[in-house]
Amino acid sequence: GKEVIIANAIIAILTIGGQQLFSFFTFSCPCHAGQNLIYGLAFLGVPALILLIVGFALNNQTWRLVTGKRSPLQQEGTCNRLLQWKLTCFVLCSITGRALVAPVTWLAVTLINGSFYVCAVSEYVSVYYFGGNPNTTASELRKILAAFPCSQLVPPELSRARDEVILLLRYQSQVAGWLLIAVVAITVFLSYCLASCFSPLSFLHFRYWTNYVHNEQDLFDEAMDQHSRLYAMQHVRKFFGFAPGHENVKEIRIPSLREWQAISGLAFLKLVDEEHYDYSLLHDWALKDSVDGKYLKTDETR
Repeated sequence: GKEVIIANAIIAILTIGGQQLFSFFTFSCPCHAGQNLIYGLAFLGVPALILLIVGFALNNQTWRLVTGKRSPLQQEGTCNRLLQWKLTCFVLCSITGRALVAPVTWLAVTLINGSFYVCAVSEYVSVYYFGGNPNTTASELRKILAAFPCSQLVPPELSRARDEVILLLRYQSQVAGWLLIAVVAITVFLSYCLASCFSPLSFLHFRYWTNYVHNEQDLFDEAMDQHSRLYAMQHVRKFFGFAPGHENVKEIRIPSLREWQAISGLAFLKLVDEEHYDYSLLHDWALKDSVDGKYLKTDETR
């Protein structure tokens, strides 16, 4: 839908801005044989990998897929299992597509910029590309080529060769960047075409379905927030003797030291029975302990 397109555009723009700032403030090619490739590939690949992981982690569908279980309303059967596998593959492809927006943008912009690629592969340019001393060994030539990204380290007599090598590598990097963008664009277009061809829904029905799912999730989130707030309020009222927001509070409850200790500390989900959990220490205390305790009337001080 439009929300997905807008979200992907925002992610791409933020990635482009982050890449420019990242390369401006942190990138400095070592210009040393054996180190350029590692350094350049690290700046190319590691941020892309981190962005990919973050893309998976921030997608709610990832955790639905990881923690979700087959609905007990569904009956066992070959048809249902096949449908479940198809649904899982579809959701996984959708998650992966969303997660790839940022890393692919990073790689494309970085390749079009060219600096990282020039640093990484400068020492591997053909030694026949520029004229030099025929007595120079291969290792010495690699050291000379590795220094090309740093103009201050290149002798004056090699400045022209250095400019030609840099232009060649930038050409290769930018072509690779535009090819990556073209491949991604074609893949996305074909994916939408295939999804539309194999979808059992018509165009308008599909739009209705996506709107329904979006609205259902929004309403569910609102109800979940209100439900959890009301449920938590019952436990807070039991502990303090009043619920927050009440103006005419007649009395307050004074929790005991043991009760303060009971709700303090680290809490984990605790299984109460086959269907229910304790969500917190206060939740556990409220379900187990009685409401006995010391109460103080608030109007006695007036």
